[in-house]
Formats: sequence, structure tokens, C-alpha cells
Amino acid sequence: MARDVDVIISQGRVGDRTTGALPGARRTGEALASLLSVDPRIVGTPSAAATDDWSQSLPAASGTLVALCETMRDALDAGRVPVLATNACGASIGTLPTVAERFPDAVVLWIDAHGDFNTPQTTESGYQLLDLHGITVLAPAESTPARVAEIVAGRDVWIHVDWDVLEPGYIPAAYRVGEGLLPHRIAGIFAALSPEQVRGVELAEFEDGDSEVPARVSVELILETFLALRL
Repeated sequence: MARDVDVIISQGRVGDRTTGALPGARRTGEALASLLSVDPRIVGTPSAAATDDWSQSLPAASGTLVALCETMRDALDAGRVPVLATNACGASIGTLPTVAERFPDAVVLWIDAHGDFNTPQTTESGYQLLDLHGITVLAPAESTPARVAEIVAGRDVWIHVDWDVLEPGYIPAAYRVGEGLLPHRIAGIFAALSPEQVRGVELAEFEDGDSEVPARVSVELILETFLALRL
């Protein structure tokens, strides 16, 4: 049976250094909402990208982060699954504390080309601060559907995907690197999960306006990958 879903679109700057992530989140969220026949909930107000560090961007993002947290709690209180289209992975600062609060034994399945788990002392770029503990990190060769299913068996799962994890040429992202995963690898991981395990999904860092791939093609690939979750 299909589960009730809330689509939440992040539209406030959360440390964005590029111009395409906010429209990318909007395009992704609207496409997901249309696919799922729901009205999306939009959080935050767009502002210009800037190259600053966490000591500036984090206070500036506080309103958006608090609103994301509250909107996600509303969805969970109503018995719905939050599906978030976010601009930058810094939006997780507003969502993951609620995951830890509501599902203390949950596994965070963080699918990304970068670790993103830093403190003010360890960040090299000054950009990303997600100080999380107890995270199991898998090398790409280990991240087979069977291995992931084994690790998360019987556990609640919160899913985060940064599209820069993909091999360039599929879904544009600002911080992509070579030798990434192919889309079918992520879809295979999703398909290996029991739908009842999934407590929420974040899809981040689609850079709209990049001429590498037509946006409509990238969005269709996002939707096809998402459908593998069978929510």
C-alpha cells in the first residue's frame, strides 16, 4: 500500500555558493509533487549565493533550518513520510536532529561524493558542518544493494542523496567528481530497502541551469531513481 508523503522544498540559502541549487531544488520538488499528486510545502526565501564560511552562512540560514525542522516534524506528526528537495546538503543541519529525536536507532544512508562530516576544526573549505557520530562509511565498491540491505536490516532508514555522487553527465551538480556511481547503482540500493523502513528522503545538490545535461532529462532520471523506493 502506498504511504502518505509530504514533499518539502528548501528555498532558503543554506551556505549555497552556486546559483543553480535553489532552482534545482524547486524543479525537483515540483516534479516529485506532481508525480505523487500532492501539494509541495515550500520553506525559505531565496537569496543570492555567496562564498562565505560557516561562521557567516550558518547564522544567516537559521530561519530556513528551523523552518525545515518544524515542517518535517509536522509531516511526521501527521504520519507522513517527508520527501525533501533541498538546495545544498547543509539543509541537513535542520533535518537530521529531528531524525535523531524521532528515530534514535535509525541508520542515516548518506550517498554523496564527499563525507561532509566536519567540525569548525576539521573543515578545509569552511563550507560544510555536519558533526555526526556513529556513521558507517562504505567505499563505492562495498556499496552494493545486498551489502546496504545487510547493514540496515530491521532498522529505520533516513536517506540522503547528493547528486554529485553520480558520474558526471547524468545530473549536474556543483561539486561533482569523476569515477562516481551510475544511476542504476542508487536505484538498486533503493530497491533493496523495504519501503516500511524508510522514514524520509532528502535529495540535494541538483544544479539547474548547467548546460551539461538538459534539465528535463536530469529531473526524469531523479524521478525514476526515486520510484525505486516504492513508497
